[in-house]
Amino acid sequence: MKSKDAHDLFAGIYDDFFGTKKEIEEIPVEFESEPLKIEVKEETPKEKAKKVKKINKNFEKALEKEINELEVDDNSKSTLRKMRKFAVKYQEQKTKAYIPFNFRLYCDNDQIIDKVVKILIDIFKDTGYLLNEKTIKESFFQIDDEAKIKSIYDNKAGIVVLKDAIALSKKELKVKEKILNALETNIRGHINGTITIIVGGDKVVINEALSENTLLRDKIFDFEISGTIPSVQDICEEVFARLREDYRVTNNFKIAFMDYVAATFPKSTLSYNDYIDSVYEKIIFNKEGNQILPEDIPEYDKDKTNEEIFAELNELVGLENVKKMLKDLLSLLEFKEKTGDKLKIANTNLHMIFLGNPGTGKTTVARMISGILYNLHYIETNKLIEVSAKDLVAEYVGQTAPKTMSVIEKALDGVLFIDEAYTLATKPGETNSFNDECVATLIQAMENYRDRLVVIFAGYTKEMQDFLNSNSGLVSRIGYTVEFKDYTTDELIQIFKGFVRKAGFKIENAAVEKAKIIIDKYKASKNFGNARFVRNLYEKSVLQHAANNRRVKDKERLYKITAQDICDDNLLLME
Repeated sequence: MKSKDAHDLFAGIYDDFFGTKKEIEEIPVEFESEPLKIEVKEETPKEKAKKVKKINKNFEKALEKEINELEVDDNSKSTLRKMRKFAVKYQEQKTKAYIPFNFRLYCDNDQIIDKVVKILIDIFKDTGYLLNEKTIKESFFQIDDEAKIKSIYDNKAGIVVLKDAIALSKKELKVKEKILNALETNIRGHINGTITIIVGGDKVVINEALSENTLLRDKIFDFEISGTIPSVQDICEEVFARLREDYRVTNNFKIAFMDYVAATFPKSTLSYNDYIDSVYEKIIFNKEGNQILPEDIPEYDKDKTNEEIFAELNELVGLENVKKMLKDLLSLLEFKEKTGDKLKIANTNLHMIFLGNPGTGKTTVARMISGILYNLHYIETNKLIEVSAKDLVAEYVGQTAPKTMSVIEKALDGVLFIDEAYTLATKPGETNSFNDECVATLIQAMENYRDRLVVIFAGYTKEMQDFLNSNSGLVSRIGYTVEFKDYTTDELIQIFKGFVRKAGFKIENAAVEKAKIIIDKYKASKNFGNARFVRNLYEKSVLQHAANNRRVKDKERLYKITAQDICDDNLLLME
């Protein structure tokens, strides 16, 4: 059949239903239906106002709920509410003043940052206070010149979030100055409609980042929002949610993991997000089954009571003067805690100098001090940050102070232990602006954060005295000077026998005598390692013991250290 025939076949198929074209045209006019008229009652001004008021009331109620649930402190919540009120006043033309609400956000939690941005959009979106709802986020790690700053603001966003303020502090001084100047120029050029937020984990970091431009620091970023420390529950729920994507999380794990977070997060120097990433990776690293169990939790050091700390202290060989100092310090701090403000006792200066050779127990005692001060609520976290000069001093001009401040920030609310601190001293007749800058920054932090930071400088006795003489400001800020004396030979033998006993070995008298001869041989050498040397002697002897007994099966012989096992070959190379 041809296509034309097919067309003709269906040509009149709908005629009975719709009628032909001719029939439709011949319908009399009087039968045409009239358009449907719907009468709309126009609202009175009073009704319109009532409706708007109801909408605003519901909006304000929802906004208040968002602000109340935001993980920031009470002052920050109050600031956000005041911003909303001012924006409404501006919208209603009750004021012609426009306040650029640029502010500093003290927070390192991406979730809180996102919530703050959302609330700002909710606060300003219907008042005409923002250019638009577009948000741009950039990290100072990716901002290397003023052109990048200009490109950010050329995008005409309503909110600009500049994260990782600490990265700005680490840039070369000239680069940092150019970036800050460009930031000032662009913020002032977009004064209406764009809000800039500079983000850092701590006030110290942001202030240091802005230190080369006082206008930015003291005027432009005039408002402050402070994020609160996330709760143990918040962290646990975040980790549980990630684990549930691939595993079944058992209740026993949940209970044990909460204890782990409570013990480790306050001490961690990681940001909220980095801490969660680190813990998650540790848990799943060796995981094979589909269940997450308590044994999958990483090992960690649990906080000890002061009684447990002093029990460990008393087990240490020697250090009688150090033990007495710590007991006296504990008595004073406990007395102040019991009497409260009733007695006018001067605040205890807890910054310290530890004098002594390597291996005399300085780091071990510093950890104990951290635990004692934490138990007595003199520091908020049982945290000891161990550093040396290379961790504080930079290679280029202008970078040392930010690098030192970065370390100080990590140590805040804990103890900062600076080993070989004498290397920070500038020698007589020489100039070292890097070292001087580092020491000046430390002194300022010791003063500004005396309620949040304890600094312990450690090093050789003579060299440390030269270090103190190099800066008079240091001496006045040190509360305790503690000398760690070299161990006697008998004390070192006690330490050696302690290593042997704790490992489960026995040792014959001839082996002890040989160890004593070796210790006496090296004891007079420069920078003798004391307990560190003895540990190396023990480890070297265990290696030799294993080699001497490769073919021995007698367990009694395997468990006994003999004179043939005591070996000092290449011992100093292990120092």
